[in-house]
Amino acid sequence: MSTPWLPLTESDQLTDIVRESHEHPVLIFKHSTSCSISAAAKSKLERQWPDADLADVKIYYLDLLRFRPISTEIATKFGVRHESPQLLLIQDGECRFDASHMGIRLSDVKSQLA
Repeated sequence: MSTPWLPLTESDQLTDIVRESHEHPVLIFKHSTSCSISAAAKSKLERQWPDADLADVKIYYLDLLRFRPISTEIATKFGVRHESPQLLLIQDGECRFDASHMGIRLSDVKSQLA
């Protein structure tokens, strides 16, 4: 099973993500397509996903170069510093956990949800 990426391309989707996060956890992965560290973090997520047991978690993918204003809006809305790559766990309308660069691990997300 591959990572079920959902493209995050409209700022209106953030409202949906907040609403969804009251029913089940939501992840947002912010990716810079021109950065090798970001590419490594993305492939690590894709390798870890099948064994992560996060089937009830939606994971959104934000291309930072194409949709930079959405990244700024995420930082403001959830009170997190913008980083790239970055993984955010949204629960009950709030960012409960975030990690960046090589600190991105699905096992950390899993332990937050335990």
